[in-house]
Amino acid sequence: MSSQIERNPIMALRIATEFLTRIPVGEINERHRRPLAASVWIFPVVGALVGLVGGSVYYFSQILGLPPLISAAITVGALYVATGGLHEDGLADVADGFGGGSDRQKKLAIMRDSRTGTYGVAAIFFSLALRVLAIANLSDVSMVITALFVSGALSRASIGLVMVALRVARPDGLSVMAGRPGAGQAFAALGIALVGAIGLLGIAQGAGITAITVATIFFVAVLAKKQIGGQTGDVLGMTAQCVEVVVLLAISAR
Repeated sequence: MSSQIERNPIMALRIATEFLTRIPVGEINERHRRPLAASVWIFPVVGALVGLVGGSVYYFSQILGLPPLISAAITVGALYVATGGLHEDGLADVADGFGGGSDRQKKLAIMRDSRTGTYGVAAIFFSLALRVLAIANLSDVSMVITALFVSGALSRASIGLVMVALRVARPDGLSVMAGRPGAGQAFAALGIALVGAIGLLGIAQGAGITAITVATIFFVAVLAKKQIGGQTGDVLGMTAQCVEVVVLLAISAR
């Protein structure tokens, strides 16, 4: 288990942003770079920033007088561009692997295949559609920005918890290169996201949304453990997607 922690918040933010998004952060000196796991604690901050990007797009689309559904679709498209579809790709790979593989090795082989199958296409469709509908159902612009901020923070915080909870499912790949954070880092990330959720939604709803997040993480971890015996980079991406969708749906249903 990696015990390294990137204590420089600026460096941690740059490393996390470089990995989780397509937002340029400038060249990072490799001599000063720690493993990605060392920056897990700041993942929710990056997620919140991505949410603010989406919120800004929704705000300006409303200024232009676009209908809420169209604004929501453009917003989700902006989120996709900002992250390069990183988590959607993981979701699709897991859907294809878990849905199409007959045993652990076949599931892992399918997940590594760069081609997207019918399960993956369906998973991406439902992820995009549910987020668009959830955003369009929110009452006003401020609530959309709040929902995107909170869902972005909690979904990225979920990544570290799965990294801690499950061993890697294969000896190579992104998850191995990233390293494994300490439990303290993962829970610090969740704590940061929880503070943001409570600050914007209030104690009751913020804590409730966080509890829903933890339940979703638990479900994904149990599923991944049963299907492939651990986690991969794709499983981490799927976790973030599932949490983001569930949180947006929960907030829109208030």
